[in-house]
Amino acid sequence: MSEYDAVLLLSFGGPEGPDDVMPFLENVVRGRGVPAARLAEVAEHYHHFGGVSPINQQNRDLLAALRIALDEAGIDLPLYWGNRNWHPMLADTLRQMRADGVRRALGFATSAYSSYSSCRQYRDDIEVARLDVGPDAPEIEKLRHFYDHPGFVEPHVDAVKAALGTDRRATTRIVFTAHSIPTSMNDASGPDGGLYRAQLRVVAGLVSAAAAPDVPWDLVWQSRSGPPQVPWLEPDVNDHLRALAKEGVTDVVISPIGFVSDHLEVVWDLDNEARETAAELGLGFARAATPGTDPRFVSMMRELVEERLYASSSGRRLAPWDGSGPSCRPGCCPAPVRRPAN
Repeated sequence: MSEYDAVLLLSFGGPEGPDDVMPFLENVVRGRGVPAARLAEVAEHYHHFGGVSPINQQNRDLLAALRIALDEAGIDLPLYWGNRNWHPMLADTLRQMRADGVRRALGFATSAYSSYSSCRQYRDDIEVARLDVGPDAPEIEKLRHFYDHPGFVEPHVDAVKAALGTDRRATTRIVFTAHSIPTSMNDASGPDGGLYRAQLRVVAGLVSAAAAPDVPWDLVWQSRSGPPQVPWLEPDVNDHLRALAKEGVTDVVISPIGFVSDHLEVVWDLDNEARETAAELGLGFARAATPGTDPRFVSMMRELVEERLYASSSGRRLAPWDGSGPSCRPGCCPAPVRRPAN
């Protein structure tokens, strides 16, 4: 008998209507000192889409696809879904799991990389939710990072190939993007310049080598939201597009390798803002797709579950061992030291 009795999809969450937007954003930035003007600006991005985040339906679709994949593999574990910042809130989901008799579950977070916000914060939020639920709250063991798993990388490869097309010019550049984080958070995620940035460079290299080894590429950042005096990873994608135009680049393919699906940060920050920047500069612009519910990505999720169910140590990886481990270690991805602003 398995020592696990459920699988929990862990995600960021997003508003389901206009009235949800500001309460959701306040949950996201609570205690981080994000300027009110920036919060209002981001709120308008959600209102552009009717106040509905695309991430919610994407998670519903992902759960439905995973249910089929688990059933086909003979894995009869119930699926649950809990968010960090909006309904279904993680604590409410854990209460339902407890009521259903779940004692110990595997948690899949919709984030592939190592950093506090993309890894450790999920674990911290799980413990806060368990305290909220109280006695007999289910234990949740977060599954490993999957940035270099073929099921994550290969959909990105095919998406870049499709975005490049067959009639590309010698002055084309691939621009890989990921959510910017404070440099202190990146530095805290691991050695050698931080695991977060290092892992993203690994994926960019893997995707580029398989999709178009003859096309130069860059890794840049998007969607920063912190106080302006706090250093974040740079350059910003829009600043980078301006620099490329000055270098003589004529066409760009934007590949959001930092994301598993078309979050709001993809459909607004790239499909709207970066596309507008490219148009102003006269750059040809194409945006590569994210994995979403690609069957290879869903199969990867099933494989990660199987690794833990059957104590497998042979999980598929495309990159050399980086020390991030087959599962999250107790001390992984610590929070950065917060220094008071000058």
